[in-house]
Parts: sequence; structure tokens; C-alpha cells
Amino acid sequence: MMNADEMQAIADTLMRVVTPDMAPKQLIKAARKEHPNASKKDIARSAFFSIIANAEADHGKARNLQAFAIAERVDSTA
Repeated sequence: MMNADEMQAIADTLMRVVTPDMAPKQLIKAARKEHPNASKKDIARSAFFSIIANAEADHGKARNLQAFAIAERVDSTA
């Protein structure tokens, strides 16, 4: 399991790279460029963390990350 610093680093990366038209696979690929050892679950958790930390600062990016995080969470529980 990743520590808080790793989660923060991935969350920062997600906020920097996410765009409105980005597919989940593209977001995972972009995150793994900087965090090659991050699992999909780590990236999804970091997305939820980023939503909470940045919701007021950037509503658009937070919404995009929320859609990704929920889709990954639902996909991983199936």
C-alpha cells in the first residue's frame, strides 16, 4: 500500500494532466509515466484524494477525476 507522500505525488500529477476529453486509460498511462510502479488502484485512490483536496480550487478537473475514480472503483469491484 502506498504512503501519503506517494498518494499526494500521484494526485498532483493527476491534477496537472487531466483534461475533459481524457479517457481513463489515457489518464492511467499519463500517471504511470511519472509513477511507473503505481497500480490502477493506487491511481484511483489518488484521484479520490485529489477530488477532496482540490474540489474548490478547480471544479472542472475535480469532476473529470471523479468520473475516472468512480469508473475505476466500479470496474475493480466487479
